[in-house]
Amino acid sequence: MNRPLPFDPIARAARIWEDRIGPSGTMAAVTGVMRVQQIIQSAVDGALKPHGLTFARYEALVLLTFARSASLPMRVMGERLQLHPTSVTNIVDRLERDGLVKRVPHPTDRRTTLVEITAEGRARREAATEAVTAIDFGLNGLTERQTEQLTDLLTKVRRAAGDFSE
Repeated sequence: MNRPLPFDPIARAARIWEDRIGPSGTMAAVTGVMRVQQIIQSAVDGALKPHGLTFARYEALVLLTFARSASLPMRVMGERLQLHPTSVTNIVDRLERDGLVKRVPHPTDRRTTLVEITAEGRARREAATEAVTAIDFGLNGLTERQTEQLTDLLTKVRRAAGDFSE
């Protein structure tokens, strides 16, 4: 969006909702989260685009750098990234085509293929990380404490939805 609106459309919608439908707290919160997600995604996509990455491919590179051996089975990548196996395959295909990862046989399980980050993948991940951290992942306008509170609140919603059991 080029110009900010002279009013908050979510607050206005909440008032109208309240008048015509009923309590608007949840509707306003969800609509706000959805809009913030658009804002963050646009900012992160803009930071990653010069590096030839999407957020999904960036997350995969980060995950591989977190692994002790810099490699993981594709099944484990899917679990940790919370993605369908087909999506993981597409992400790995693209990263491999770009020379950022390579598929290698598992040393002890012939049925398993590992995905290993390459030196170019490490360098690209590092440059992309500088880009997204320079814009605070698009999450502007909050103090460090507020960011922690937001993370805590979102974690509660994710836990209640069954995202994890810890």
